[in-house]
Amino acid sequence: MKSESKVNKPATERSRAGQAGFAENAPGLDDLLDSRTLIDTFLAEQRDLTAVEEFSRAHDSEALAHGRYQHLLPLSKPRPGEQYAFEVDLDQCSGCKGCVTACHSLNGLDDGETWRETGTLLGEALVPHANGGNRVVPLQQTVTTACHHCVEPACLLGCPVLAYDKDPITGIVRHLDDQCIGCSYCILKCPYEVPKYSATRGIVRKCDMCQDRLAVGEAPACVQACPNEAIQITLVQKEQVKVFFGTSGCDPKSPLSWLPDSPAADYTLPSTIYRSTRPQAEMRAADHERLRPQPAHWPLIFMLLLTQAGIGALCLRPFAKPTWPSAVLNFGFVAAGLAFSVLHLGQPKKAWRAWLGWRTSWLSREAIVLNLLGAGMLLMLVFRESNFLAMIIAATGFVAVFCQAMVYADTRRQFWALRRTAPRFFGSAAVLGLAMVFVLSATPLLAVALMAVTLLKLSSEATVLKYVHDERWQYGQLRRTALLQTNNLRPILGLRLLFGLVGGVFLPFAAMQSASAGMSLTAAVCCFLGELAERYLFFTSVAPDKIPGTVES
Repeated sequence: MKSESKVNKPATERSRAGQAGFAENAPGLDDLLDSRTLIDTFLAEQRDLTAVEEFSRAHDSEALAHGRYQHLLPLSKPRPGEQYAFEVDLDQCSGCKGCVTACHSLNGLDDGETWRETGTLLGEALVPHANGGNRVVPLQQTVTTACHHCVEPACLLGCPVLAYDKDPITGIVRHLDDQCIGCSYCILKCPYEVPKYSATRGIVRKCDMCQDRLAVGEAPACVQACPNEAIQITLVQKEQVKVFFGTSGCDPKSPLSWLPDSPAADYTLPSTIYRSTRPQAEMRAADHERLRPQPAHWPLIFMLLLTQAGIGALCLRPFAKPTWPSAVLNFGFVAAGLAFSVLHLGQPKKAWRAWLGWRTSWLSREAIVLNLLGAGMLLMLVFRESNFLAMIIAATGFVAVFCQAMVYADTRRQFWALRRTAPRFFGSAAVLGLAMVFVLSATPLLAVALMAVTLLKLSSEATVLKYVHDERWQYGQLRRTALLQTNNLRPILGLRLLFGLVGGVFLPFAAMQSASAGMSLTAAVCCFLGELAERYLFFTSVAPDKIPGTVES
């Protein structure tokens, strides 16, 4: 046994020496050093990862791992008027994406689904030169972002089914998966692109600050995974957040600060604190000038156009010959639009819940009014001679279009502002309604009205194009929209002008010379195709401000 031990001992020591990278007690060290190749040298250097080794060994012991991050958590629970918040040291973030990976792994996210992301800020700074004067030094900072658990969360206020909840004690904004119908309106409402749609589940999900871990005194996954301890959990005063973002704006010297080149913080009052000793005023996102078309949302496009066509024809009923087939056609357009709205949902069987958030959500109000409109139009098929009922339903249709405009204006995107969206939506109702009535009664008065409304609407839409060459806007929202329409989406813009002018101007003018049912029907089809292109541009060319990303993202 002794001889066997003597034989095995040198082998064990040689194994340990090899793992440690040429230990001092390894036999023949000088000979090995002389015979090492360049690859051996690189491998030896690669093993000398002291920071990584120290970080890894710290997690070998469960007890050590449990207590290691206590200094990254507040000493006490939130008191009245306080809430938990992320605090990020931008100077310490290296962009390793360890926080992204840990969040993805712990929460079991789908491929391509991320609740924490990283971006890049670029800029320049003037620093004193050794020989006098100043020199320009390039700056780069990595930004890690997740849900900001806002004091006044837009996702919560906009959700039509009350699928969001802000914990009254911790202030954490939670998403209730079992309540969600997958309408994705919270994605449009959140200026920071925090909620993420899960196609496999048909619902939206988001970061909850690992509230289960916080409840037992453990740090969230992203906090534990950061090797530089750039992320921690802190406490903020809600009133302080309101006062700061409501009055002073972004001030790096304040105990609270916000990211440069990011959405305005006075909308939702985010609680995340970003700290840095570097100058922030001239920093820009790496993707600041990137043009990125947004999703088209085809079910919403058809829902808006069909309901507005039915409403427009209904309101113009006194100018045509009211017949039962025309009433059926109007009801059919509204009913088809409501059917398309359900196709937009990830959980269509839960569509009946859409009215629950009527107190704060314009989407709920739109759903309620549109359903009332559909029920009223169905009654009109029974009581065909009731002019009083027709007036009430027409007024309901007007309110429905206003609610549709407010759904998008409430997202605070400049291209979707009410002064731009309302003319588009009411203009579509007028153009499509006139086109439908023109098919039934091709009178010169209707032709002139259709041409006038079409030209007025096209002129209103073209006003955004003036920002293409307006350098005062730099790469603001409206200029990005104008550049998208004149570059990436230029073919769609061309189709919109072509079908709009042909269907709304040329064919009605020709029909005035020779009344033709085929010509009026072609004009109506061209008008619908023109409005289809306009609504596609409405969704895809909107360019909201966003949290800094990377050039590749």
